[in-house]
Amino acid sequence: MCRSFFVVAKDDLGYTTYMHNNRKRAQHIWIVFLVTLLVTVTAGTAVVYFVSVKMKATETAESPGVTAPSEPNTVTAKIEKIEPTPEPSTEEESSSEEEDDSKYGKILKDEEYCRENHIYSRDGASDDEIRLLFAGDISLAEGYAIVETLKNKGGDISSAFSEETLDTMRGADIFMVNNEFTYSRRGTPTPEKQYTFRADPDNVHYLDDIGADIVSLANNHTYDYGEVSLLDTLETLEGDGMPYVGAGRDITEASRPVYFVVNDVKIGFVSATQIERVDNPDTRGATDTSAGTFRCLSPDRIVGKISEMRDECDYIVVYVHWGTELMEETDWRQNELAPKLANAGADLIIGDHPHILQKLDYIGDIPVIYSLGNYWFNSKTMDTGLLEVTLDLEGDTSAVRFIPAIQSGCRTAIVSGEEKSRILDYMQSISTGVSIDGDGYVTRR
Repeated sequence: MCRSFFVVAKDDLGYTTYMHNNRKRAQHIWIVFLVTLLVTVTAGTAVVYFVSVKMKATETAESPGVTAPSEPNTVTAKIEKIEPTPEPSTEEESSSEEEDDSKYGKILKDEEYCRENHIYSRDGASDDEIRLLFAGDISLAEGYAIVETLKNKGGDISSAFSEETLDTMRGADIFMVNNEFTYSRRGTPTPEKQYTFRADPDNVHYLDDIGADIVSLANNHTYDYGEVSLLDTLETLEGDGMPYVGAGRDITEASRPVYFVVNDVKIGFVSATQIERVDNPDTRGATDTSAGTFRCLSPDRIVGKISEMRDECDYIVVYVHWGTELMEETDWRQNELAPKLANAGADLIIGDHPHILQKLDYIGDIPVIYSLGNYWFNSKTMDTGLLEVTLDLEGDTSAVRFIPAIQSGCRTAIVSGEEKSRILDYMQSISTGVSIDGDGYVTRR
């Protein structure tokens, strides 16, 4: 060692060269070390970043109600498809609770169920009552005075009713009339029948124009041009969206009720006819396999139907075609059937067919008007009227009012003053079981 040391010490140039080379080698080592360190740190940072992104993506995909970001990953896609439904907001919960509090809210939401069971919803004009309105016979038959006069006046429905009358009809929550004719362009008149009524199907809109919500087909003119005309009538009304009762393609349809829900009160309507009073009438009764009307000459079917409806609704209206034409007094079949309808569960009984007004009465607590007469039927001058029945929110009758009107010259108008008093006095004279005040309100004696 002393030798080598000596040699190095003696040679200055060699020493300098040696030391220079050592410094370069050391610098190279440090550069390599720093570069290696920099690469290692950069790579490590990249790995950590990548791993953290993947972890966040996985956590996001597994979090309820959140969609994971964008990788087209099969597992992520499946997770997205089975996301749980977000919790409803406080406002939605409140709304849901309110709907659940209503008696028929859930039923009305089920459109298919309502369609199959002929249930309709109406907004009440008032929040604390329901107003039902009824009229008697109307006709839109071609070749007869009503339609021909209407055509001559440009088809304007305001030419056929006074403004007050139109407002009253349109303002009711539910307005019902007797559709005493058939809608068709086909068929042949019933042989030997004195009057046969057939309307142009295009004129069905007049029902909407007067504010009708439902019509009865249980009468002795709905089959005037044969079965085909009745079938056309059903299709015409269905095409217009007009509910009907009292006739159908078979007995099931002819006897089925129609229901309206107004202010969470469900009101059922059913209609039947005693006319014509023979075993094989021109106006055919529906059977299991053929179209026709719902007949009640024998009361068993209509009584049974009312009993079935009792469990389905809060209030039952029976609209019945009965009585003897142009007879002021009720006949024995009307007097016999009315108590059976009331005892079966009817809450209101409305009659037509005699073409004139008949008495108002009560059977127990059940209001009955035996005939509302012609309403908008021909050109004759005749006393007529509307029956307004008000229900409370429990589905009970709270008021009954007869509104006097006159049909004259193919126009119908609610009357006031002396004419109103005269008609009310007449109704009082034939209705000995009730009291009718100066405004037409009817109470049981």
